[in-house]
Amino acid sequence: MRNRAFTMVEVLVAMAIFAMAAIVLGAAYVNVLNAYALANRAGAVNEELRFARAQLMAETDRDKAEEGAEFDTTGGGRVTWRCLIDSTDLPNLFLVHFTAELTDATGATPRVVEQEFRLLRPTWSEGTESETLRADLRDRILEYQGKFKESSR
Repeated sequence: MRNRAFTMVEVLVAMAIFAMAAIVLGAAYVNVLNAYALANRAGAVNEELRFARAQLMAETDRDKAEEGAEFDTTGGGRVTWRCLIDSTDLPNLFLVHFTAELTDATGATPRVVEQEFRLLRPTWSEGTESETLRADLRDRILEYQGKFKESSR
């Protein structure tokens, strides 16, 4: 009668396969944890940028808005923002070049984020500039209407 048992080679092969599977699963788990941490950091950065833009929109003085501001984040970092505001051809519509410098709690190299967006009727828009642009638009509309009437004849 023959003994039924595993040979030493079979045991070593099984252990090697198990070790390789454990390494692959462990690496996948670490990658998932890193992805979650990265997603949380990205969410925090977006929240900080949203707060900085809200400060810009709440500012009532255009010069102070262009100077920007700075604030501490909940994570112990610091955000410094500033912007350049350009008027457009439309009344109460402004093109904003927004720059924010985000420093984390470790004080590592700051991350600089630049955005460009338009603001409609911010609190610091000037009435005289708006009236001039409205008059220009009114004149252009009347000019287009006159050209349209001539071409339809």
